[in-house]
Amino acid sequence: MASTSTDIENSRSAPTTQLDANEYKLKIFQSTLNCIVHITIGATVFVTLMFAFRNGLPIGTTSLHVTLCVIGYQLLMAQATLALSPSNGWTAHLKLVHKRRIHWVLQIVGSGMAIAGTLIMSLEKTVNWNTLHGKFGLVALVFTVVSLVNGFASLYAFELRKCIPGILSKLTHICFGIVAFAASSICLIYGFDKNFFKNWATIPVTNTLIAFTTIFTVIIIIDPFISFYRKSRSLFSR
Repeated sequence: MASTSTDIENSRSAPTTQLDANEYKLKIFQSTLNCIVHITIGATVFVTLMFAFRNGLPIGTTSLHVTLCVIGYQLLMAQATLALSPSNGWTAHLKLVHKRRIHWVLQIVGSGMAIAGTLIMSLEKTVNWNTLHGKFGLVALVFTVVSLVNGFASLYAFELRKCIPGILSKLTHICFGIVAFAASSICLIYGFDKNFFKNWATIPVTNTLIAFTTIFTVIIIIDPFISFYRKSRSLFSR
């Protein structure tokens, strides 16, 4: 009789134990991806800034453009997105309200720097948006501006619920943000592919930075994609 009771207890606890084990493995996987993201972002931004300041101070228009855009997009806006992720190391233990505040501060500062960096370069040139680097830069600029404006609608979704459904403003904000960040990374990759950068950094380093940019971009937009999918299902299931 005692043996039967033990078997029943073990059978009941086994699924829970297995679930806990799977959840633990998932957390390890997510933490590993988060670590990879921060390492690749740090290396990419650091080398890019080394290139921008290779001739010392003061820096020219191109170097200022590179500095503002890479810090704005690949550092601050990337961290703004990561701040909302439950597996992000430096915000994992913060309350959701504080995560959102961090997200907005980083997003506003990063967007401002990126927009300024793009406009500075466009005003310097007589012909704009004629290369793939420029075209993706334009896409990133447009969607960054739209995402920033749309973000305020998402922030005040409750107050604006009579004009714009809250779920719709959040969905569009996520979508615009994904496009803006992805376009900025593609733009950066085409910047790395320019001869003056490859001659300075060497081909192996350039290829490594392109790989790093691809890796952290894909990982960063996973959570927004999942959030977009869940919110879309919620919207259409009503």
